[in-house]
Amino acid sequence: MKKIVITGMGAVTPIGIGVDQYWKNLLAGKSGISRISSFDPSDLAVQIAGQIKDLNPADYIPKQILRQTDPFMQYAYIAADEAIKMSGVEIEPTRTGIVMGTALNGIATVAYTQEALTGAAHKKVGPRFIPKILGNIAATHIAIMHNIQGPSFTVNTACSSGGDAIYTAAMLMQAGKADTMVAVGAESVLCPIVIYSLANAKALSRNNENAETASRPFDTTRDGFVMGEGSGALILETEEHALARGANIICELKGCGNTSDAHHITAPHPEGDGAIRAMKCAIEEADIDPSEIGYINAHGTATHKGDIVESVAINAVFESNAPYVSSTKGATGHMMGAGGITECIACIKAITEGIIPHTLNLNNVDEEIHLNLVKGEPLKKDINYAMSNSLGFGGQNSSVIVGKY
Repeated sequence: MKKIVITGMGAVTPIGIGVDQYWKNLLAGKSGISRISSFDPSDLAVQIAGQIKDLNPADYIPKQILRQTDPFMQYAYIAADEAIKMSGVEIEPTRTGIVMGTALNGIATVAYTQEALTGAAHKKVGPRFIPKILGNIAATHIAIMHNIQGPSFTVNTACSSGGDAIYTAAMLMQAGKADTMVAVGAESVLCPIVIYSLANAKALSRNNENAETASRPFDTTRDGFVMGEGSGALILETEEHALARGANIICELKGCGNTSDAHHITAPHPEGDGAIRAMKCAIEEADIDPSEIGYINAHGTATHKGDIVESVAINAVFESNAPYVSSTKGATGHMMGAGGITECIACIKAITEGIIPHTLNLNNVDEEIHLNLVKGEPLKKDINYAMSNSLGFGGQNSSVIVGKY
């Protein structure tokens, strides 16, 4: 097995643009949740989300590309550019690849285009409509800008897409297909049709009057998740490649796991079977003892059933070796395909900075949840390994372990 290291990171989140701002506001307990402003949500049962704020894409992206892209592609482009610049890597075109993770592609563009078309002439549908809604075109724009000509894959595994993008990139490198990979996760799905569906499924918080505190992972008063948007990106390199160019190695990618519940299209396995196996697969690949993992960034969406099942799964894997656990979705909302990578970045920062982020809005822990939860404020703690869990519709389970280099 090749040793794979991380040399660059990028983030576009509801609590900050860029990794430094994201991490600073995460530790400060800032909330990125507010009333939806991209359209009028007054007629909707759910009127809040974790939106990207204070971002002018034109400051980062050429105007021609802006006209051709959905917001999720723009976020991916910006995060990937930050990660590449941070890494200082010189792109070797045919030995560099990209894996994009997204759950719902350009669904908001689909919804708004159909709305414009209804009762109108066909000219309302522009020639760039199809490229704006395809998931893989986000990777295409990044590849064109940076001359990345190696393997290119787009994974669509619901809310596990970001974590699975990391895993897919790592497998390609282990197979010798690339020396450097860009792993990106991005999402922007804020439109009435998505909100109606998730609200009718009783998955979303309806706490519109208290937007900043509406996302409450593991709390007894939680009433569903809050949608978020944004992107995260990582630069993965073989250790050999990174050392040869004198790279600043941030941390090591130790192990990954991916499993399917084979149980239900939306509900998790009641005993957390798939999540348990994903965590065990990642630990086995990392070749470490479960007791060595100091922190888990939990999927922790703040749905009643989901939080309890994840607690059961974590306890089944770690037993008495209880790591510290938190969910950063209290601050950002559920960023879906982007979350697997932005939450992995939180794990990386926890390792390199010696501080574990807390779960925002967690005041009274559900008595059915038995975890070593970090709440109230960040916890200063020197840890060697951290795990990021992402659990998606369809019974998709992803676990990623990063460690000190």
